[in-house]
Amino acid sequence: MLSNKRIQELELVMEFEKVEECFKEVSNWIENVGRKRLKETIHLDDSLEMLLQAQKQFREFDLVASEYCRRGQEALKKMDRWEDFSSVDVHSYKVKLQTYRDQLEEFCTQLDENRHRICETVRLYEFFDKVRQGICCTEEGVKS
Repeated sequence: MLSNKRIQELELVMEFEKVEECFKEVSNWIENVGRKRLKETIHLDDSLEMLLQAQKQFREFDLVASEYCRRGQEALKKMDRWEDFSSVDVHSYKVKLQTYRDQLEEFCTQLDENRHRICETVRLYEFFDKVRQGICCTEEGVKS
């Protein structure tokens, strides 16, 4: 039984090394591209026109970022079996895996929050723009 467990652990290590390339690619993209782009969306412009342009640019980024999130999540699913192993040899790999998981979850959460914030900000500005237009039309009607 110990021999079988050790063989399974070695198979998981080999599998981890294959999947780690995907983790590294996703992690590098998050650190070098994704986080920088998310920071750019923190301060949104004051006009509806500029907000709509920012929303369009974010949607393009969001497509790419969501693909990286999906790929990272698929790679993590392949490694779900690691939870059953507790040997010292596997521990360092579990730590790496948890680091990737934490990074991916944090980024995906930030992406979702920014998507929601931009959408709500645009909706709010569109509402205020309609209200402003309604007030202008009402003022013109009163002056006539």
